[in-house]
Amino acid sequence: MAIQELTQNAISLLKKLIETQSFSSEEEPTAALIENWFKQYNIDFKRNKNNVWAVNKHFDESKPTLLLNSHHDTVKPNSAYTNDPFKAFVEDGKLYGLGSNDAGGCLVSLMATFTHFYNNENLKYNLIIVASAEEESSGPNGLNSMLAIIPKVDVAIVGEPTLMNLAVAEKGLVVFEAVIEGTPSHAAHPNDNNSIYNTIEALQWFKDFKFERGSKALGDVKLTVTQINAGSQHNVVPGHVDLVIDVRVNDAYSNSEIAEILKEKAPVTSIKPRSLRLNSSSIPVDHDLVKAGIAMGRSTYGSPTLSDQAALSCPSLKLGPGDSTRSHSANEFIYVNEIEEGIKIYIELLNRVIV
Repeated sequence: MAIQELTQNAISLLKKLIETQSFSSEEEPTAALIENWFKQYNIDFKRNKNNVWAVNKHFDESKPTLLLNSHHDTVKPNSAYTNDPFKAFVEDGKLYGLGSNDAGGCLVSLMATFTHFYNNENLKYNLIIVASAEEESSGPNGLNSMLAIIPKVDVAIVGEPTLMNLAVAEKGLVVFEAVIEGTPSHAAHPNDNNSIYNTIEALQWFKDFKFERGSKALGDVKLTVTQINAGSQHNVVPGHVDLVIDVRVNDAYSNSEIAEILKEKAPVTSIKPRSLRLNSSSIPVDHDLVKAGIAMGRSTYGSPTLSDQAALSCPSLKLGPGDSTRSHSANEFIYVNEIEEGIKIYIELLNRVIV
């Protein structure tokens, strides 16, 4: 099928996706729209919960496999919207609507790309596409749940808005819960062990602490205290203060290493990670996908934002139309020509690597 026709159909699908509510774990209606696309093109597909997936027609287990992945869930619209977030419309070349940029444009572009190559014989790589659920919530029924179901993946392209530049690495995430204890007391009495005052030293330590190992692609590990909670009434000194610490991990550390360092060094009573599974991701810069992208004039960079790459243990490249700075913003949009360009670049990239 002509790329131009695939592109127009992909844009039409994106408009339908925008106008169909698909908050994380509530993606049943958009999963049905994605199924309809595969039916339209006579592509054999399967569905697991709200994840829809397919392999290329001439799948060969002796060949390496390339995963194409993006998600069809969205965050909830924020209160600053002046447009209807569920109304897809084009104005001044911009397609507006919730999920248009993050990551509907990427998803429909990858679906068009997969469809373009679906019937090809003698590809160097097998292709798998997974339109995944629960990415925004890092939920249990998203891409992470699919890895034991789909064939083994050797390398992946994860569709997130990168202006079609090559995010060759992505920071991981560990969220920690910490407790600082003191002596509870009446506010009128002396107390040399006030848990809130004890927090001052800990907050300064978290502000100043630096992890030693930097990364060429991802820079330094970034540690930020994001929540603090203590006390229940004005005349009682609380016995403890609860902190939440957000740590964005570069590819020089594993999440487990970060946890061990903070347990050893942080001046708190206790500190524990909520999860260690959202590790940093990367792909060697000498991988064929990266070399092909660079040859096409695309730049490389390290991404500070988290995606479904964190679920993968294989090399993975984040690449997609749209701009990450628009994600989760009010009156979200993607330029129509970004989708048109994205599909062309995806297809040219794969032509250089798998054909």
